[in-house]
Amino acid sequence: MAERELFWKADDQAVRLNELMTLDPALKDIPLRRDVRSLGRLLGEVIKEQAGPAAYDAEEELRRLAISHRALADQEEAVLDSPAEQELQERAVRIVGTMTVAETYQIVKAFGTFFELTNLAETNHRMRRRRATQLSPAAPVKPGSLLGTLMRMRDGGITAEKALDLLRQVEIMPVFTAHPTEVARRVVLFKRRRIARELAELDLLPLAGDEADRRQEAIFAEITALWQTDEVRRRPQGVTDEIRMGLDHYPGSLMAPLAGLYEEMAEDFRQVYGADLPDAAFPTVIRFGSWIGGDRDGNPNVTAESTRHALESARQMILARYLDGVEELKELLTPSTNRVAVSPQLREALERYVAALAGAAAETGIYPECEPYRKFLRCVHHRLMQTRDGEDHPDAYPDAGTFAADLMLVRTSLAQGEGERLARRYVDPLLRQVETFGFHLHALDIRQHARIHARAVAKLAAGAGSCGEGVHPVPPPPSAETTELLDTLRAVAKLKQHYSPRAIRSYVISGASSARDTLSLIWLMELCGIRVAASPDGKDPGVMPVPLFESIEDLRHAPEICRALWCSPEYGPFLDSWGRRQEVMLGYSDSNKDGGMFTSTWEIHKAHRDLQRVAQECGVRLRLFHGRGGTVGRGGGPTHRAIIAQPADGFSGALKITEQGEVINWKYSDPSLAKRNLELMVAASLETLARAGLVETRPEPAWEEALEEMSGSAFAFYRERITGNPDILPYFEQATPVLEFELAKIGSRPARRSRSRDIAELRAIPWGFGWIQSRHVIPGWFGVGFALERFAAGGEERMELLRSMMGRFPFFFDLIRNVELALTKVDLPLARLYASLVTDADVRERVFTMIVEEYQRTRRMVLAVTGQARLLEKNPALTASLRLRNPYIDPLSMIQIELLRRKRAGEESDELNYVLAATINGIAAGLRNTG
Repeated sequence: MAERELFWKADDQAVRLNELMTLDPALKDIPLRRDVRSLGRLLGEVIKEQAGPAAYDAEEELRRLAISHRALADQEEAVLDSPAEQELQERAVRIVGTMTVAETYQIVKAFGTFFELTNLAETNHRMRRRRATQLSPAAPVKPGSLLGTLMRMRDGGITAEKALDLLRQVEIMPVFTAHPTEVARRVVLFKRRRIARELAELDLLPLAGDEADRRQEAIFAEITALWQTDEVRRRPQGVTDEIRMGLDHYPGSLMAPLAGLYEEMAEDFRQVYGADLPDAAFPTVIRFGSWIGGDRDGNPNVTAESTRHALESARQMILARYLDGVEELKELLTPSTNRVAVSPQLREALERYVAALAGAAAETGIYPECEPYRKFLRCVHHRLMQTRDGEDHPDAYPDAGTFAADLMLVRTSLAQGEGERLARRYVDPLLRQVETFGFHLHALDIRQHARIHARAVAKLAAGAGSCGEGVHPVPPPPSAETTELLDTLRAVAKLKQHYSPRAIRSYVISGASSARDTLSLIWLMELCGIRVAASPDGKDPGVMPVPLFESIEDLRHAPEICRALWCSPEYGPFLDSWGRRQEVMLGYSDSNKDGGMFTSTWEIHKAHRDLQRVAQECGVRLRLFHGRGGTVGRGGGPTHRAIIAQPADGFSGALKITEQGEVINWKYSDPSLAKRNLELMVAASLETLARAGLVETRPEPAWEEALEEMSGSAFAFYRERITGNPDILPYFEQATPVLEFELAKIGSRPARRSRSRDIAELRAIPWGFGWIQSRHVIPGWFGVGFALERFAAGGEERMELLRSMMGRFPFFFDLIRNVELALTKVDLPLARLYASLVTDADVRERVFTMIVEEYQRTRRMVLAVTGQARLLEKNPALTASLRLRNPYIDPLSMIQIELLRRKRAGEESDELNYVLAATINGIAAGLRNTG
């Protein structure tokens, strides 16, 4: 080992530093290429060592064929009928076809591990480039940064006072969900983080040779451990597993770095406005939410015990953080009364605690009398311990506000005793955490479908109706479904009493289609003892019903449904108790499946705009909850761009967004990534409120008319060719691995809401998953080309209008760029191989021909509208990333197709199922998307 080549050794420290810091496009990606190349070479050594030279040679042969295939594709995008392409593909298929299942697994493991390592290298490079940009005075301010937003606000005449007032209106809440799109096991995520730390350390200069050797050896060991680790779960994932996984990012990426994020945002404000704004005076603009353990819609595995476990786990995590924080303060806050005075209020509070807290009084004696801060914090620590171990203890804090009040006593006393610097440095970060996380960490939403509530109301009403005067038969007992719902609601009522009332404050109603859906839920909640309205003292926010509009029809009716609800005399008192605030959720995934990419995106935009207008007319402060997924077809795409693309009129500054599956790891696996993502959301919300230059004040009527016309064309085309096409479901089930989805054991939630095989009952996640894995990616683009072409056929002035919209209308720009991104993930030659799995040749030919025609039309029209010769021509970084990945994804797809063919021909074994699941993992990692 001592003679092994040192891949990361810095022969010239100055040259290496320049590579890390440069803004030169020709040089700035050298570190990324070095990381990818070095990780790949280490992986090659592991493959030869662990699987043997034959496995390595087979992997290399397939890789070379895939690279040749991609070279052809780069020459002519979407190449399908090239003889050279077909010959390459046939050679690869023959190689895969002769392999045993065990041999295919070695190839799958090799390419899947490579994607793991490539993803880590790219993530590290994102952080590296961000540091370089921050440190370079020549670097332009990024439009998505808070600094850039504040500069545009200042230049637009917005004063510091007005800017601060706008910031106070910003409320960002990322909501983490357990939707089954994170394929990686928790132990694999742990190993990823360890490799990521080593990669980051290799950028610390000066880098001595022996240090490079140690780091490389550590990475070598981690890659070996990855190789020897099962990447696919051997047992189904339960709700408890999802709850634990959903908390993993909090300690390292969200809790500890929070103070640093606010410091940076306050510094940005000071830099732009020259105002003396202490970090603590910057408004708290970020809080967190979760669905994990509360989302019951179609998931019978989420029970009352799941919800209790989710609340308890979150509570224990945040209280452990506070205990550590107070323990640290005890060691840091050592001012002596021999040198500075403490406030009378702190001294009186300490005396009360020593007299009242029997468990803590004796322990305060270990500290000198001249160190009252340490004595007082020992009492605070004691109260937190009792709070963690059981709220019923008389010494426990009744709520987070009481704990914060004790911290404020310390802070105020320090400031009065010439210790403002200590207060800012040591106490303010903990206070910020308490204000953000409370004693509950995040708000846990409950979710269930409207029809479940409707059936329960009908059952209960029928039972009550049969119990009138006179002799009547005993009414039948409620159904199991209704009984479970009532048990859940009673459990929520009890949990609200035991845990912080703010831990559960929203109940999402899936499939909402009328005001009655909301009123029915209120009736059921009150029947079961849940306090729906907020308490007069403000300590209990109640439980707000949140209608979720998902279908195209429901999105169109959402504004008037909400108007009827908000004007209802029955609902008015609840609204008043919530300060006239209301949350409404818009569903991206299901509306896309229902109406296609174009119509879904446009109808959500219109519903957003019209809901804001109706809310203003009804005196309601609206917070929209965006149910975005990770893929373009499920509302994914760059977050800042999506927020900027919202209708500006009436935006309140309050924004709630789901963060799902692999997106959580992509955005929150590292503190710097998490801070950047949160900053993007804050900056975009502030930008939309202030209309500081990136946001079009009001779209032109001609734009809206054009979008309405195109949406109508796209909707009719999509409904005819997809949802209304009897060929689609059999094609989808055979030409994609959707029926094998559960082999990957990704999540606890079933793929369908019911046993029906109708497309409407298929969840949006497996719908997107199947099309992505088979490289069709239909949810991200189908129907868009038809709509654009039909509109543009009306004359050259119409094409000019589209190009004008592309340059001036953020909504249209975001839509087209997202479609463009989806098109880059389509691979027609591979999709044709998947189509060969369809047994009915006529169905296969009809559907695949239709898909090819619409893909080519969409690609052609996107290029025309964007003024490009090639997809992603204006995004070279993403082009390079795809070019790096694609040659490694192709062999995985071919192996998946071969194994699907064998399985469907009757071959069945645990080994085959496991390797098939591993291909699902590998392709998802390569495309950085599942569903």
